[in-house]
Amino acid sequence: MAKIGSEPELRDFDDYDTLSGEKKKIVWTVIVVGLLIGTGFYVASKVFNDKDDVIPTKDPIEKVPLSKHIL
Repeated sequence: MAKIGSEPELRDFDDYDTLSGEKKKIVWTVIVVGLLIGTGFYVASKVFNDKDDVIPTKDPIEKVPLSKHIL
């Protein structure tokens, strides 16, 4: 039992060692939804990534000028 004004300890939680019931369902739902969203973003990046739509540039940086002291 936690004392008033003290910080909670792990042994005070009823489901510290194992999750069960509704909490377990919520944890698994969050994990599955996260994996589905990640998979969706991965597939979308592969499908909609148009590498032919590139703007060519021909401005090579040959020499970087010295910076001026701003102070």
